[in-house]
Amino acid sequence: MQKNPPIFNVPTVVFAFIAVFVGVHLLRQFLELEAGWEFLLTFAFIPQRYAAAAAGHAGMFPGGLAADIWSFVTYMFLHGSWTHLAINSLWMLAFGTPLAVRFGAWRFIVFSFVLAAAGAALHLSVYWGEMVPVVGASAAISGHMAAVIRFSMTAPVDAPAQPLVRVLSNPRVLIFIAIWFGINFIFGIGIVDVTGTGAQIAWEAHLGGFLAGLLLFPFFDPVARTRSS
Repeated sequence: MQKNPPIFNVPTVVFAFIAVFVGVHLLRQFLELEAGWEFLLTFAFIPQRYAAAAAGHAGMFPGGLAADIWSFVTYMFLHGSWTHLAINSLWMLAFGTPLAVRFGAWRFIVFSFVLAAAGAALHLSVYWGEMVPVVGASAAISGHMAAVIRFSMTAPVDAPAQPLVRVLSNPRVLIFIAIWFGINFIFGIGIVDVTGTGAQIAWEAHLGGFLAGLLLFPFFDPVARTRSS
C-alpha cells in the first residue's frame, strides 16, 4: 500500500505544462502593449512569417531564423484568453494524464512538441501567407486524445496497444472520432466561441495534431506492441 497517496493521480509533467500555460499568460498580462505584440510575434505561429522568409523578407518578424523554428512549438504555450487556457488545461488533465502515465515525462514532452509541430505544419499548408497568429495547446491535446484511444478503448490501459487497423475497426473508437470531428466542425465555423475572444478556431491545426497522435503513437509507446496475427 502506498504510504502517502496523492490526492489527484496527475503526473507532475502535466501540472508543469499547465503551470507554464498560466505563467506565460500572466506574463503577457503585465507586458506593455508594444512589448505584448513583440512577444506574440516572436512566439506565436504565424504563416506569414514563412511566406515572408520565402520571398526574401526574413527580417519582417522578430526572432529571425530561430523563431521560424521554435514557433512550431512555442505557440502552444500562448492562449487567447483565460477561458481558452482553462479549457485547454482541463482537456490536458483529462487526456494528458493517462498518456503521461504510460509514456513517462520525457516521452510525453517530446511527443507533445511533435504533435504541436504537426498541427502547425498542417495549418501552414492550408493558410500559407496568412497573417493571423495561431496560439494554444489544442493541436497537441488533440494528439493526446488520438494517442489515448490507441490503448484505452480496445484493451486494458496497461496492455500493449493494438494495431491501428484493429483500433479503427472498433465501434467505440469510430464514435469517439466522429464526435471529435463534429465538435471541431462546430467550433471551426464559429457556432461556439471557446476562446472567449471571438477568434477563429484553427481546426486544421487540431486535425494535424490528432492525425500525428494517431499515427506516431507506436514510435513513442514504451509498452511492447501486439504482434499482428
